[in-house]
Amino acid sequence: MTRNRCFSFVCLLLGTLAACNTTPSEEQQGILTGKAKVLVDETIEPIIEDQVDVFQSSYTNAELTLVPLAENEVIHALLKDSAEIAVMARALTDEEMAFFKKKTIYPKTVRFATDAIALIRSRSDADSVITADEVIQVMQGKEVPALPSLVFDNANSSTVAYFKKLAKIEELPSKGVYALKSNADVLKYVTEHPQSVGVLGINWIAQPTPELAPYIPKIRVLAVKNQEGKPGSDGYYKPSQSNLALNLYPFTRSLYCINVQGKKAVGFGFSAFLYGERGQRLILKSGLLPDSIPPREIIIREQ
Repeated sequence: MTRNRCFSFVCLLLGTLAACNTTPSEEQQGILTGKAKVLVDETIEPIIEDQVDVFQSSYTNAELTLVPLAENEVIHALLKDSAEIAVMARALTDEEMAFFKKKTIYPKTVRFATDAIALIRSRSDADSVITADEVIQVMQGKEVPALPSLVFDNANSSTVAYFKKLAKIEELPSKGVYALKSNADVLKYVTEHPQSVGVLGINWIAQPTPELAPYIPKIRVLAVKNQEGKPGSDGYYKPSQSNLALNLYPFTRSLYCINVQGKKAVGFGFSAFLYGERGQRLILKSGLLPDSIPPREIIIREQ
């Protein structure tokens, strides 16, 4: 069965079983029933928190506990059997897949959205553009006058891993690149240090927590020019949904829900929800790009 056919079937089940919302026993498990811990890459926490809230409000026999962690910590927990569902900004590697297959577990992976990694500056700094080459040079330890410091949320963050891979480096340079403790710290640091450029998932800007909302008017999202010869190298582009769809913004990544429960339990239902119409509409509202654009129905009435 193809992925689309499989998840269309599951989405149909979600609608059919919604009426069967009787209180389950502790032993009961199903795609809409049971408890599970969902590990989430903390750089995309806001949108997944929304998804979990809507899923649980619709299917009250499902109880999902959201645990935000750095990417390395998410992988470690999956491999140590301390979690069965993870939402990440990358798929499992061949080595990680082989680890599960040795245990006769076959992870089910669903791609459900495209995320953008935003670069931000204080509004007190007039510069509103940057190039991908400048970011790569700083990651390689080179001095870039226009970019004296690059600030990440966490040394184990998926955003750090993304730019290390892009710059083709194994370790962060000793100067010019700094790791704090959280996405909130990045927002606060940038507003207090105008020369710095912060790195964080665009969702933290589009859906800030009440605590972070006052910082958003104090920062600007930079437009980025891609490397020569790549899409988006003809100008400076911000991480808008249209630019993500046209592949013009350079710093993008796919988001995945990875289920290693080994059975059709509640993780399977949550994956289907993310990929289904309601989950995709939440993605669309969040500022990220859904994997499949939900259709718009236009009703035409005769006069």
